[in-house]
Amino acid sequence: MSESLDTDKLEREVKSIYQDVSESADAEFHFETGRDLAVRLGYDPDDLDYVPDAAIDSFAGVGYYFDLAALESGADVLDLGSGSGMDAFVAGLHVTETGAVTGIDMTTEQVEKANDLAADNGFHNVTFREGYIEDLPFEDASFDAVVSNGVINLSAEKRTVFEEANRVLKPGGQLALSDIISEQQMPESIKSDADLWAACIGGAEQIDSYTTFIEAAGFSVTEIRENTQYEFLSDRAANACEKYGVKSVTVGAMK
Repeated sequence: MSESLDTDKLEREVKSIYQDVSESADAEFHFETGRDLAVRLGYDPDDLDYVPDAAIDSFAGVGYYFDLAALESGADVLDLGSGSGMDAFVAGLHVTETGAVTGIDMTTEQVEKANDLAADNGFHNVTFREGYIEDLPFEDASFDAVVSNGVINLSAEKRTVFEEANRVLKPGGQLALSDIISEQQMPESIKSDADLWAACIGGAEQIDSYTTFIEAAGFSVTEIRENTQYEFLSDRAANACEKYGVKSVTVGAMK
């Protein structure tokens, strides 16, 4: 973690951006949102037909991991940084009514929107809670799978995030996520810029360090793949991608 990063400012920046994503998905961001992005990343259009449109419109994920997660009927799933709920709703379809999905997000507007969408669209097995992925409000060994999409890079305490994910997973549980990483260590000028963190760039961990954090938390990494179909929109973000190898990957791991 950068010593000079203002983490309070980072939290404010992230909440502000994702409040905007929740309320106006057609605004301009560093990143793409919506159904076209989801389909290009690999989401099944048939699944998306059952997901509330408002959740799809606010989707800001960076990859597709459900093939790695292989969620089964009856599974209990936790979505870290659930946003407006699209991934949680897709997971809810996979685990069926016999399973349960819990989303956790620190942005009040996202949580309220997602809970309203769940209630209005009959997703009785999907619920959302406000909270922090670095300090999960759940008992040990509560879930069969933990998933996350484009969120862990926003945390200044990634090691703690993975430790918490491991803690709440049952033995043999699955971690499946997509996130932004970098091929090279980025300079302090970028890593201490809260604006670039909030844009999913400044917090991109160098890939070797990223997987080391996962393994140190007690996981065995089973797969890493690059999501070449994902790209940032703004020139500033694209320049960081070109210079430091910032890119999207999907990672699977087992407890």
